[in-house]
Amino acid sequence: MNRNKSAIVCGAGGFIGGHLVNRLKSEGYWVRGVDIKANEYNNNNSDDFVLGDLRDFNICKSLFDREIDEVYQLAADMGGAGYLFTGENDAAVMHNSALINLNMLEVSRLNNVKKIFYSSSACVYPEYNQMDPDNPKCSEDTVYPAAPDSEYGWEKLFSERLYLTYQKNCNISVKVGRFHNIFGPQGTWDGGKEKVPAAVCRKVAMAENGGEIEIWGDGKQTRSFLFIDECVEAVRRLMNSDFSGPVNIGSEEMLPINDLVKMVAEIAGKEITIKHITGPIGVRGRNSDNKLIMQKLDWEPSVPLRVGISKTYKWIEEQVLATKEKVSATEEMTL
Repeated sequence: MNRNKSAIVCGAGGFIGGHLVNRLKSEGYWVRGVDIKANEYNNNNSDDFVLGDLRDFNICKSLFDREIDEVYQLAADMGGAGYLFTGENDAAVMHNSALINLNMLEVSRLNNVKKIFYSSSACVYPEYNQMDPDNPKCSEDTVYPAAPDSEYGWEKLFSERLYLTYQKNCNISVKVGRFHNIFGPQGTWDGGKEKVPAAVCRKVAMAENGGEIEIWGDGKQTRSFLFIDECVEAVRRLMNSDFSGPVNIGSEEMLPINDLVKMVAEIAGKEITIKHITGPIGVRGRNSDNKLIMQKLDWEPSVPLRVGISKTYKWIEEQVLATKEKVSATEEMTL
């Protein structure tokens, strides 16, 4: 047990951050969480939670009023395809995320932090290697020549290089993980920033048996999805290793979005028809290549997609029902 170790989790108000706090606490860490918002689903068990904007350098400095061993930098301006791929939020995404990374790296250096983890993304990979939905190429060594399909991906790639230069020049141990579509309970499931698994679970949960849901594109675009517990396990293994990365943190269980809808419908026990509509879809195919993480960490994900989706659907269905009950109660009060 690491009872004397301390950590800061940036983005602790978010989905992955909340689960990471829980993991660190289970290992005996003293944990300070920080985010611009409180955790939406009360998944915040940190010893101290700072409600603050990491774009503000003074807020970042204030986090280090005690010795901190490790920093986990997950904070970013992000969302699902509807937020990242329309082009309407590009300036905010690049400015906000880059500024957070610049600030947290510099204050970590000034305070002699031993290790810092940075959550990068599969969005760094070139679009030209992801045109074939059946054979996307996303091994870590294929990231250059760089050609991400979004400004979000460009910012993530720049920040990877930023972190690694601090390791080279400033004697700080850096770990970089490229997340591939992390999902699970207690994550954003509505409002426009949700990822594909949560959006599909929500739509199916809200639909009647025999109903119809809308899916952007033809649904033949492929993705792989990693359950949250596996993500946190990989982050901790990377942090405790001698390897810096960047390394993929994802699943190799790839499937078309249409098949994901069918899986969720089967779990829900519903017959669902898909209506394909125009919308942002990103690259045609994306799948984690796990050869490097196996080689360096001797680990690969073991939770099947269906198991993770079943847990996630159950939780989102509960949120949908609770929301309906609140709406019904409000309507009754106004009568």
